[in-house]
Amino acid sequence: MKLLIDMNLSPALVPLFQSGGHEAEHWSRAGAFDAPDIEIMAYAAARGQVVVTNDYDFGTHLALSRTHQPSVIQVRADDLRALVIAPLILNVLGRFQEELIAGAFIAVYTARNKVRLLPL
Repeated sequence: MKLLIDMNLSPALVPLFQSGGHEAEHWSRAGAFDAPDIEIMAYAAARGQVVVTNDYDFGTHLALSRTHQPSVIQVRADDLRALVIAPLILNVLGRFQEELIAGAFIAVYTARNKVRLLPL
């Protein structure tokens, strides 16, 4: 799976996702640090990437746009250290690959996940 990691999450996630067999890119390597969420979403959609973020605005943008891409994984955890959240996200990537390819919004919590197919 191709992943685009938002600025609000650590670049240290890139090698952790790559070691799990995924292509991963941190937004700091792709665009401006203050780019609007819509620009990040357009970039990811054009490249077939899933956005991984902690930003709550991505769900709103998906709901308003009624689009099917990009899929978004939103991490809702208190501890956002890469070594803590990477296993949670890798689990979601393995369990919901078909949904992410089709278009999905997945909220990742420490103890559970919440999946919504797009459009919202």
